Amino acid sequence: MTTVTTGDKSIFTRRESEARSYCRSFDTVFTKASGSIMTDAEGREYIDFLAGCSSLNYGHNDPDMKQALIEHISADGITHGLDMYTQTKADFLQSFEDNILKPRGMDHKVMMVGPTGTNAVEAAMKLARKVTGRSNIVAFTNGFHGMTLGALAATGNEGKRGGAGMDLHGVTRMPYEGAFGEDVDTLSIIEQMLDNPSSGIDAPAAFLLEPVQGEGGLNAASKEWIEGIAKLAKKHGSLLILDDIQAGIGRTGTFFSFEEMDVQPDLIPMAKSLSGMGLPFAALLVRPQHDVWKPAEHNGTFRGNTHAFVTARVAIEKFWADDAFQKEIETKSAILSEAMHELAKEIPGATVKGRGMMMGVDVGSGDLAAEICAESFRQGLIIETSGAEDEVVKVLAPLTTPVETFRKGLKILLEAAAKQNQMQIAAE
Repeated sequence: MTTVTTGDKSIFTRRESEARSYCRSFDTVFTKASGSIMTDAEGREYIDFLAGCSSLNYGHNDPDMKQALIEHISADGITHGLDMYTQTKADFLQSFEDNILKPRGMDHKVMMVGPTGTNAVEAAMKLARKVTGRSNIVAFTNGFHGMTLGALAATGNEGKRGGAGMDLHGVTRMPYEGAFGEDVDTLSIIEQMLDNPSSGIDAPAAFLLEPVQGEGGLNAASKEWIEGIAKLAKKHGSLLILDDIQAGIGRTGTFFSFEEMDVQPDLIPMAKSLSGMGLPFAALLVRPQHDVWKPAEHNGTFRGNTHAFVTARVAIEKFWADDAFQKEIETKSAILSEAMHELAKEIPGATVKGRGMMMGVDVGSGDLAAEICAESFRQGLIIETSGAEDEVVKVLAPLTTPVETFRKGLKILLEAAAKQNQMQIAAE
């Protein structure tokens, strides 16, 4: 077998599509990963503050998930079963019901969809239209919901939408909280637009939003605003879709990002860390009264990843059977918040964004944010940007990161920010 080294990446440029992106920021060949540490072909270690874009909330290669999966494979456990009944699926569903749904007073059905988040969003949009008989979906500025055409129509980013090659339709864009500044009540604007029979906005099938906008710049909607949207949805006979793909599975502090809010989402797209181990696995949670699909009316060859059922069950039982893990997240969130406010003080006009373990700093410039992340990488930290202009330095460290490692990574980030800010000042 030919081994590709850090010095020889020609196979990627020669053979891989130009669509590749993260590798352009992290120009090395990774060979292994454990916990919060990734190692490249030269043996250099990096602290991971990207975590598979929140697909690795429990870190790389959790030993208990890994062992359970090895045992399943070694015993000739089912690898692929379409949507047939399997013991692994039954075990996952039972654990999800016992540890996640019932303790939160939720009675949602679990719909297995294709393997990634955009599939869950597509299913949600499709089902909302089927349930209501309407076609219009209200989505929000800076929202990101996926790259397939329906989900892309609900995505705000101009660059990503430009890849569609055709008109994107079926969505009305409304301003997210804070989109026009703190002094503008966007909830009131939305209500007035929907109440006005001459606004030109068709009655929506659903409102689709992220409680915290991951790719959109870590905009975190308030409890009051999300509850207000929920009331508007009910008033207009629309479904409420809360996209918890990136903000869920503990990322904002609780399993679901909306747990401390008085809302009952009709549909909840989930993916990323749902599998626990980074395996492809997405699902749509559906309130029972909306589960009106006919058999195979929405299907897919990979609806439900049997290996992911194994690891997801272990993740739920290891981390969510009691509140110990949630308390750990709360402790680390406080450490992160302190560091982000310290970073913001380094840069004039910078602001802290997000909540929980989904936080970052808007440094006011995509170029500066990129330089901070590049310098961090040179010093052994993997971290990326988000936002309309990539102006937000975004921390998505694994939730299981040891405190000492977490502080070390934050120190690298703070030093990188201070260095790049001074260089920018000197250049001016």
